[in-house]
Amino acid sequence: MTTFAGERPSGTKKQIYAELSLMAKGLFQGERDAIANAANLSALLFMGLADLNWAGFYLLRGEGLVLGPFQGRPACVRIEMGKGVCGTAAQSREIVVVPDVEKFPGHIACDAASKSEIVLPLMRAGRLIGVLDLDSPKLARFDQDDANGLEALTALWVAASGPL
Repeated sequence: MTTFAGERPSGTKKQIYAELSLMAKGLFQGERDAIANAANLSALLFMGLADLNWAGFYLLRGEGLVLGPFQGRPACVRIEMGKGVCGTAAQSREIVVVPDVEKFPGHIACDAASKSEIVLPLMRAGRLIGVLDLDSPKLARFDQDDANGLEALTALWVAASGPL
């Protein structure tokens, strides 16, 4: 199993995400529990990426999203579909990158320190199962390289994990 040595990966964003992907594969090896894998991926992202103040999962439960494993300050527990950045990404089934959360209509401020956000829908067999949400205290922290790297990591998590 790959372990996180405590030092944040360095290099270009593509290099950092490639290293995080290798670490995630090691963490997921032989483990099918989706919650355990989500907890480890949240911790890996929180420790491995600079300028984050929250990294975690919201899981589809009934008609809305419910807080799952995360790293950071306590968060909103339930989010309605179509509400806030997480609900918007869940409803659209598309990655949502928000350079300035104050300019996002209907943004849900769980942590006033958050300035930018990226949310990725989690899909299994064409069905939404939740979202991965990352927040930053820096404006415009996330870009297409983050979207690509995180999309690869979420695909690894879905493939490695059994049903929720």
